[in-house]
Amino acid sequence: MREIIDSILHLLKGISKIVWISLIGIILLILAIVGLVGYINKDNHLTVKKSSQRIDITPMQIQSIQQIGQWEFLAINDEELVDTVDRGFFRDKELIRIYYGTLRLGVDLHQAKPQWIVTEDSLLIATLPPIRLLDRNFIDEARTRPFIETGTWTPQDREKLYNKAYNKMLRRCITPENIRIAEDNARTQFTQLFRSMGFPYSRIVFEEKEK
Repeated sequence: MREIIDSILHLLKGISKIVWISLIGIILLILAIVGLVGYINKDNHLTVKKSSQRIDITPMQIQSIQQIGQWEFLAINDEELVDTVDRGFFRDKELIRIYYGTLRLGVDLHQAKPQWIVTEDSLLIATLPPIRLLDRNFIDEARTRPFIETGTWTPQDREKLYNKAYNKMLRRCITPENIRIAEDNARTQFTQLFRSMGFPYSRIVFEEKEK
């Protein structure tokens, strides 16, 4: 009987040792897995930081931009053939001339209103003066050529012809479409300027033209 009991106790001791070794092995395996996962994800962590998206532009920066003065955004080359006829008693006289001109559209930053550049959080907003003709002496008189000239003409007659060509160029070139093109070019160039200064987000608008 005692031999049976001893056999059972010996068996239980053997089973307990196996179970204990198994438990230790499982625990070590779990710790190894946890350690490996932690090592792999040591750089993958979420950090919540409170950061301000507000930007600021200094008065000195605004002044340096404004000192550019006139900024051309569209140049339009034009030529006009104009004529005048003077009916005479014996014969008519005629004057036809070809005029060349370059009309330059842009803005004059010296005309910008106070606070023409403001910031709203991460956005920089620039309000530009209206697109206008930068130089009113746009006819190149050195290139003006007579096409037909018969009879004698006074300086006043030639001035009238000049004014006629001048007004034709204005009507042909200062159009809503050309103004829109100049505005689009202005937005592109100012956006690039502000981006180069460290302001990635900007909106360019224009003052309403006074009627």
